[in-house]
Amino acid sequence: MDSRTRSVAVVLFDGFEVLDVFGPVELFSRLPDSFALSCVATHPGRVRSAQGIEVIASESFDTASTPDIVLVPGGMGTRQLVDDRSFLDSLVNWSADADLITSVCTGSAVLAAAGLLDGYRATSNKKAFTWASELGEAVTWVPQARWVEDRDRWTSSGVAAGMDMTAALIAHLHGAEAAATAARDIELDIHTDSDWDPFAAHHGLV
Repeated sequence: MDSRTRSVAVVLFDGFEVLDVFGPVELFSRLPDSFALSCVATHPGRVRSAQGIEVIASESFDTASTPDIVLVPGGMGTRQLVDDRSFLDSLVNWSADADLITSVCTGSAVLAAAGLLDGYRATSNKKAFTWASELGEAVTWVPQARWVEDRDRWTSSGVAAGMDMTAALIAHLHGAEAAATAARDIELDIHTDSDWDPFAAHHGLV
C-alpha cells in the first residue's frame, strides 16, 4: 500500500456495457487522491454503449499515456472486438507498461484474444463463459469465481461483479478500510469472497 495517485484508464468501444464501466468508476472516484480516471478508445470522441448511452473518450490509444491500471469492460461489442486484430494490437502496445490490467465481464474475452491472459488464471461472465473460455491459447479459465486475481491480471464475472472486484482491488492497494469506505459512500453491500459465485451453477458450469 502507498499514497501515490494511480491513473486508471477505461477502454471504451462500441457496444460496451454501461455498468461494467460506471460501477468500477463510481468506486474509484470515491478516492480522488488515490485514483485519476480517464476513458480511452480507438479514436477520441463519442462511443455508444450497448444501452445506447454515449460516453466521450478523451484520448486514443495513439495519444494516451500508458496508465497504471487498465480496465476493459464487457458488453455485446466484445463479440466483434475479439476478431479485430487492429484493435487488439493497439490494446497490447498501449497497455504494455501498465502495472495492472483488469477486466469486467466479457472484457476478459478481449484480453484473452489479445494474448494478454496467456499464462494467467481468469474468469468471465458466466452466461457467456463457454464462448469466452474458447479464446486465448494458454489461459486457465476459472468457471466458479466472482473475480480472479493472478499477479498483475484481475478479471471479474459478469457486470455487477466488476464492483466487487474493484473493491477488492482498492483494498489490495490501499487497505480494507478504504474499500469499505468507498462502498459505504455509495451504499453498496460488496462481496469480499472471490469464490462466491452462485451464477456458475445456474449456468451449468459446475
